[in-house]
Amino acid sequence: MQLKAGLLVGREWSFPPAFIEEVNRRREGVVAEYVTLGGTRMGDPCPYAVIVDRISHEVPYYRTYLKHAVLQGAAVVNNPFMWSADDKFFEASLATSLGVASPRTVVLPNKEYVPGIVHPDSLRNLSYPIDWRALIEDVGLPCVLKDAHGGGWKDVYICRSLDEVIFQYDRSGLSTMILQEFIRWDQYVRCLCLGREEVLPMKYDPRERRYLVEHAHLTPELGRRIVADSLTLVRALGYDMNTVEWAIRDGTPYAIDFMNPAPDMDVNSLTPPYFEWAVTHMASMVTRLAMRPRPRAEARWDAFLRSTPRPAGDRMEVHPGGQGSD
Repeated sequence: MQLKAGLLVGREWSFPPAFIEEVNRRREGVVAEYVTLGGTRMGDPCPYAVIVDRISHEVPYYRTYLKHAVLQGAAVVNNPFMWSADDKFFEASLATSLGVASPRTVVLPNKEYVPGIVHPDSLRNLSYPIDWRALIEDVGLPCVLKDAHGGGWKDVYICRSLDEVIFQYDRSGLSTMILQEFIRWDQYVRCLCLGREEVLPMKYDPRERRYLVEHAHLTPELGRRIVADSLTLVRALGYDMNTVEWAIRDGTPYAIDFMNPAPDMDVNSLTPPYFEWAVTHMASMVTRLAMRPRPRAEARWDAFLRSTPRPAGDRMEVHPGGQGSD
């Protein structure tokens, strides 16, 4: 029997058709297609062995359907139940608990709240005023103020004084903001991580927001550490599709942002060599998940939050980014 892999997408036009064509071209017993939904009844079977989710963070009905699909036995990339942990304070805390270097981070109370919140009554657990000087002393100056639930470099501010922090915080509205140590980096790397097994470290310029195709941009030692730490993070999260960003200061890679469960895979962003890697390796991963499903026990939270040590027999393959994957 032929197995089906489904793709949920939004406004992206290069990765989806390339991925579907690559899976179907192989004729390995798995057929890829776009998912079609139009109202779901409880108990409806899911026709897909695997669903790749690229858009449910913006379409709530899709997220609801994906949780139903998991109950029906589908493997969803990435697991929709884990998305609730997607915030930048949790990721900093998680990295620290796993022994991965991360900038010092503080989460702040909201500046504003939804209607119905009566400040003297609803916020009785909050202390006031915020001790800004103590928080700044912890993270240092300059520091980064950004939305804990944001992405795509939106609402990210480099603040060089306490007054600047307070000014930007006062404009944050309903967003939950974090203060974070600013890492003055010597190198910056963004890793595309697939299947909790493969890591492609790419040189990245966060100022211009573009990838630089430079194959030997890391020393072997630094490359091995970045690959190993990236695997530690994605295995703890249970993410099969993710990007992990590293700011390297004095030879130490700091995990800046590593909860990107619907990473940008557009050819114009990734560049053609890295785009080809993403398409072929995503096709391999999805085919493997369809043919050899993982045990459903992986949906448990305690499984997500345990780091999996690298097995002694893991292999290291060299990829275009300059370092290898397990």
